[in-house]
Amino acid sequence: MAERATTVGVHRPSSLRLAWAWGAAAALLALALDQATKWWVLTALMDPPRIIPVAPFFNLVLWHNRGVSFGLLSADHPATPWLLSTLALAIVAGLVIWMTRDRRPGMAAAVGLIAGGALGNVVDRLRHGAVTDFLDFHAAGYHWPAFNLADTAIFLGVALLVVGGRGEPARAPSSATQS
Repeated sequence: MAERATTVGVHRPSSLRLAWAWGAAAALLALALDQATKWWVLTALMDPPRIIPVAPFFNLVLWHNRGVSFGLLSADHPATPWLLSTLALAIVAGLVIWMTRDRRPGMAAAVGLIAGGALGNVVDRLRHGAVTDFLDFHAAGYHWPAFNLADTAIFLGVALLVVGGRGEPARAPSSATQS
């Protein structure tokens, strides 16, 4: 029993690898699903562009967002996609560092969803000069700004961080537990 008490709370380097694997898998999944759905929308579904009613509260549309969330910072300047992409890539770099230090697979997956979603929107900005949005929810004549699966991954990742962050705090690796 005394031996077990000395190992409780000690994290092995394999827990870092496991968390990293969960985070990387979540990022790659978010990026792949986002890009696949945008490709489908652009090449097959919205050729020609139109509004496709799916449910009384949901349409598929084609919208190109030149800004960030809700169209903020939108500009037609040719440098805008590059500036927004640079900012997003800097944030993704910080998220990757976070994933390398957090030993909790669930938290790493949440951070991975955010990173993968951000990368999906960066790909759009660099390829098309704007982010492709196509999910349009509405009620009583009011429309939520159109969004995509990258935005959904970012939202889910943040929600998981908020909910999951209420538990055990992240532990930075210490020299005693690294090998």
